[in-house]
Amino acid sequence: MNAPTLHNVQVISRDGKPEYAVVPYMDYLRLLEKAEDSEALIPHEVVGLVIEKEFNLLKAWRKHLGLTQKEVAQRAGITQSALSQMERTASNNRTATLEKLAKALGIATSQLVD
Repeated sequence: MNAPTLHNVQVISRDGKPEYAVVPYMDYLRLLEKAEDSEALIPHEVVGLVIEKEFNLLKAWRKHLGLTQKEVAQRAGITQSALSQMERTASNNRTATLEKLAKALGIATSQLVD
């Protein structure tokens, strides 16, 4: 992924240290667009749970967000036992199920896919 190129940036300093960067409006809009794309990123804490505790992404996200299986299952409209099974296995869940789970967790569907 390439970072957007910024043109004509004005840097405002205070006490000899840069404090603000003023960018043209079109560059600002491109930066906003890139920031919206970054929603699909996975926080370091979630990755840590996957690596250190060998959780799958679903369980790591749930733990990171401090939610119980019961809460997530209710929000997603599935049973707690079904969620438990999904957290224990590295199965390929249906897209519709992943979408429900992502919505229940408040994340993008792509954040649940390895």
